[in-house]
Amino acid sequence: MKLFRMAAVVALLAGPAYAQMPNVNLMPEVATKTPEEKAAEAERDKAYKESLRKIPESKGSSDPWGGMRTEPAKPAAPKASASAKKTKTGSTSN
Repeated sequence: MKLFRMAAVVALLAGPAYAQMPNVNLMPEVATKTPEEKAAEAERDKAYKESLRKIPESKGSSDPWGGMRTEPAKPAAPKASASAKKTKTGSTSN
């Protein structure tokens, strides 16, 4: 009786997993191309390669916000302060 129960549990657990398996044919029939199909495929490949040659090479930057950014400002030279121009206190110039 235990064996029957274990077989039933295994069957119940394997059922959903088996349903999810794709229907894969591991030995498909050999399909050969006709000479016309081979010629058409070669022509398509040639046209594709020619169209790729027509696309220009991008040499510039691809940054769309590149013009919006500014260069960091260089620090300005220190200006002569107003206190340096003052005369010392307590000196008299007559």
